[in-house]
Amino acid sequence: MWERRGERSAFGGLGMSPVQKYAIGAGAAVLLSLIIFGTGWITLLVVLGVVAAPVVGYMMLDPSQRERLKRARRRGIGS
Repeated sequence: MWERRGERSAFGGLGMSPVQKYAIGAGAAVLLSLIIFGTGWITLLVVLGVVAAPVVGYMMLDPSQRERLKRARRRGIGS
């Protein structure tokens, strides 16, 4: 789960997958919105925005762009 083909981080440990990095970022956004806005509708809207923005962006791609993105993910961006 924490391993990704032997990838090493700058701190000497194994790196995290992009999905795990996204989950941590989303959790941080939720925590910050709870701290700043408290509970209520504004926090719910912020959470929905954090989750929905990447999904909407992906859905706006045409099929050839989605396929290209899948190939880039498999290959590993920057490697």
